[in-house]
Amino acid sequence: MTRIGFIGLGIMGSPMAAHLVAAGHDVTGFDLSSASLEKLEADGGKAASSAQEAVSGAEVVITMLPNHPQVEAVIDEVTFDDGTLLVDMSTIRPFTSIDIAKRLTNVRVLDAPVSGGQTGAVQASLSIMVGGDEADFAAARPFLEVVGKTIVHVGPHGAGQVVKAANQLMVGGIYALVAESIVLLEASGVDPKAGLDVLAGGLAANRILDLKRESMIAREFQPGFRIDLHHKDMGIALDAARSADVALPVTNQIAALIAAARAQGYGSLDHSALLKVIENFAGRS
Repeated sequence: MTRIGFIGLGIMGSPMAAHLVAAGHDVTGFDLSSASLEKLEADGGKAASSAQEAVSGAEVVITMLPNHPQVEAVIDEVTFDDGTLLVDMSTIRPFTSIDIAKRLTNVRVLDAPVSGGQTGAVQASLSIMVGGDEADFAAARPFLEVVGKTIVHVGPHGAGQVVKAANQLMVGGIYALVAESIVLLEASGVDPKAGLDVLAGGLAANRILDLKRESMIAREFQPGFRIDLHHKDMGIALDAARSADVALPVTNQIAALIAAARAQGYGSLDHSALLKVIENFAGRS
């Protein structure tokens, strides 16, 4: 049994913390939502009244927060025990992850953002891209294997966030293209289900077609990952491109489409709701 402090018990963090409890670890969690704390206790964990209470005495601290301001607020607020292994699984700017690792000289730090959405968190099948020291990655791996299936050390501090930025620009692009395919099929009088079923078996096959084609055709956009969060992530991708001094023209276009979705009032919907934006552009809404 390892004493784990878990900060951020949202739609991703809550099932992840529950898996760690089920694996036999002593998990103390903190979240601003009382309902999330009650859920953790129902799952067998312990609810903390503050972030400091969650991290005090913890051998491992996991943060799963919406953006860099929340992560930085926790870092500024709490005092970690010497030698604590801090695994930040939030999606934030690469240079923020690098800065945190430099600041916390008494703590072992990893950036370990995830891909797989709410479904991956619930099924413990997340893909986890990890930046930091190899030895710290080895120490964290047993805990990461509880919540994920594909776990890769991708480089030094910040590298995990760069890989996550690449993931998000690809996911956004695929959603946009699936949306355009649906609009084209329907406007041409072709059954979109039959059309996408064929595409899912050929070279165009991808996980989004596998998991989302039926719900997109049905216009069911209950959030597993909200447009608002994907908008934030595309900002991270564009920042990373500027830092690397590279032009990513398609990424800019996808970021604009996701920004349009947010501006059109779809921010609280699943990112598959890019279909609504494409329909609006095509005059098919």
